[in-house]
Amino acid sequence: MQKGQRYTWLSLTILLLIVTSASLLAGCVNTVDATIPQAAPNRAVFYGDAQQGKQEIAKYGCGSCHIIDGVPGADGLVGPPLTGIADRAYIAGMLSNRQDHMIMWIVNPQAIVPGNAMPILGVSQDEARDISAYLSTLHTR
Repeated sequence: MQKGQRYTWLSLTILLLIVTSASLLAGCVNTVDATIPQAAPNRAVFYGDAQQGKQEIAKYGCGSCHIIDGVPGADGLVGPPLTGIADRAYIAGMLSNRQDHMIMWIVNPQAIVPGNAMPILGVSQDEARDISAYLSTLHTR
């Protein structure tokens, strides 16, 4: 292969790589408002007893720190409002919004983000499952 042919072949190879990469990346466009992460619309169903979870939210006093729709007196301003939590992409800004992650966060938030304001309240795995089932019903209005 002569020097001129080698450059032509190399140029064509690079051009092919660029075109292929661009076409692959074109499918990665975010059509949702990128400023507010949204959960996948086909998220898994959360298991547990949502009504029991609502009672446990009241029992543990979650509403003293959070605004929680449907829970009387849950109008706290220490933690983030949990309105629309079911539609959020992340829990604590770092865990994908799945039931197993929600349970981990509720049971031991300090293990995930040491020093954060959410205390360890002694919530059991079963109670956290029920609480997460209730929270999964809180969609954006």
